[in-house]
Amino acid sequence: MLEGLPPHQPTRLMRLRTDERRAKALTELLGEVFDPAESAVASFESEDGKTWLLEAYFADLPDEDVIRELARPVVGDAVDDATFDTLGRKDWVKASLEGLKPVRAWRFLVHGSHDRAGIRPNDLAIEIEAALAFGTGHHGTTRGCLLAVAAELKRGRPRAMLDVGTGTGILAFAVAKALHTRVVAGDIDPEAIRTARENARLNGISPHLSLYVAPGVRHAMADRPGRFDLVTANILAAPLRRLAPAIARVLAPGGTLILSGLLVRDVPGVLSAYAAQGIHLRSRSVLEGWATLVLRRGGAAPRHRRSGR
Repeated sequence: MLEGLPPHQPTRLMRLRTDERRAKALTELLGEVFDPAESAVASFESEDGKTWLLEAYFADLPDEDVIRELARPVVGDAVDDATFDTLGRKDWVKASLEGLKPVRAWRFLVHGSHDRAGIRPNDLAIEIEAALAFGTGHHGTTRGCLLAVAAELKRGRPRAMLDVGTGTGILAFAVAKALHTRVVAGDIDPEAIRTARENARLNGISPHLSLYVAPGVRHAMADRPGRFDLVTANILAAPLRRLAPAIARVLAPGGTLILSGLLVRDVPGVLSAYAAQGIHLRSRSVLEGWATLVLRRGGAAPRHRRSGR
């Protein structure tokens, strides 16, 4: 799991090994304490299948003593074995992809260049080199959204899709790959759009992708009332709540909205913000403690089913 967005130019990396429960708890704690625009915290299972590795990236030099004191109540004396390393831009790219395995969701396969040999004939393969933008498919929010997109494509063919906060572009790529149709995707971060554009070229879908740099839907490509019958936004709870009126404006009548970047505790507030816009929950799932919401515009709020693991 990952809390926060990777900083543009990380200079320090903290590594700590512990168990799954403590790794996830510390990921959440550090994600709340530090500015998500200037830090990133990731935790994932080690190859031994027993321990978890937590990695925290910082744009500026952190106070190591303060971090250790913050972590001690959560992970105990294991914090004494935490390491702090200096790294450069390219080092972070390499570190962010180390040990990542291909991720499957329906026919979608998200993989790095080192896993091309694992592509099956019927796969909709999406090759991602994460660089400095969020979204390799391994995080619960990205995979949850990808599964929700796959389910939506089984239900029908969206005429127009918008991906808000596209990061590396995975969700937009999935629809473009499956339908061979034009998709609009934007991000507030020019680095993310640069990465998405390069990833689109790598995957041979540049002709199907329209990319923009702007917050939310504040761009002529995206700010088209009632235009998009599928909108995805895998960002964070606070901006999702703020964006509710704007996203509602561009979502087509009867359109589907897929949201993630949410801890389970964030769900009620986000649902309330969108219900006020006439958009109601159809289903939700939980992966690695992160919720993905599938909502529909129009009609009364339906009874919903819960799924997850």
